[in-house]
Amino acid sequence: MVRDWYLDSFRDIRSFSEIKNMNDEKEFTEVIKAIKVRHNNVVPTMALGVQQLKKDVDPKIINQDFVEIHQFLDRFYMSRIGIRMLIGQHVELHSPNPPPHVVGYIHTRMSPVEVARNAVDDARSICSRQYGSAPDVHIYGDPDFTFPYVPAHLHLMVFELVKNSLRAVEERYMNSDKDPPPIRIIVADGLEDVTIKISDEGGGIPRSGLRKIFTYLYSTARNPLDEHADLGVGDNVTMAGYGYGLPISRLYARYFGGDLQIISMENYGTDAYLHLSRLGDSQEPLP
Repeated sequence: MVRDWYLDSFRDIRSFSEIKNMNDEKEFTEVIKAIKVRHNNVVPTMALGVQQLKKDVDPKIINQDFVEIHQFLDRFYMSRIGIRMLIGQHVELHSPNPPPHVVGYIHTRMSPVEVARNAVDDARSICSRQYGSAPDVHIYGDPDFTFPYVPAHLHLMVFELVKNSLRAVEERYMNSDKDPPPIRIIVADGLEDVTIKISDEGGGIPRSGLRKIFTYLYSTARNPLDEHADLGVGDNVTMAGYGYGLPISRLYARYFGGDLQIISMENYGTDAYLHLSRLGDSQEPLP
């Protein structure tokens, strides 16, 4: 299914005649806009494929390094991030009324604290919907500090990390009389990097599991595809289960020269460090 989408998109671009004037360019923009929409569900559809593969293959093989599949998916998703960035940038530059300080997808004065707040609100509402409540999240950092970045990318990364923390804390304190401890987000403005740390007291990850958290075949949660076979093609967001949040978030961070690191204390909690490069001179890490 995914391959066919790519074939259709490749055909659409190859068959578009040479652009000679502004009208042609406008038509081309509509074509690539439609291509971007066509590929909206690539990630959940691929997740569905990988989960089906996982079901059919001997678990012993899965647990040995499925190196080729991981490398392929890393290259595939990094390439997808790049393509969507280019199409999105081109399409957004045609916006008749862009907000101030925004150039296409890039916000030249993005406040990481503000983006983190929005991502936290989204993650907490999903957590409340699933569990009936959500732990508090405290954000520390200067709300007036800004730097150039793509808000959609940062929102996705913080949302995924906070969602993981909320789930861990909620499940750990579900049957406890104690109030769940808050999740803490710290935004630090360095000379080279802006670093966002997300700390929770959700019980952490055992060291044996840390190697697996950036692979596409591992999730500590129940597989949502087992319960809802159609979930892979909708826009539904579940709390967890695909095992895709961390590896894809790390690719988004690395796309602009940053990184994502996870440090865990088993039976206490997890710290996620999201490094965002602010030098503005990193090359696109093409696969």
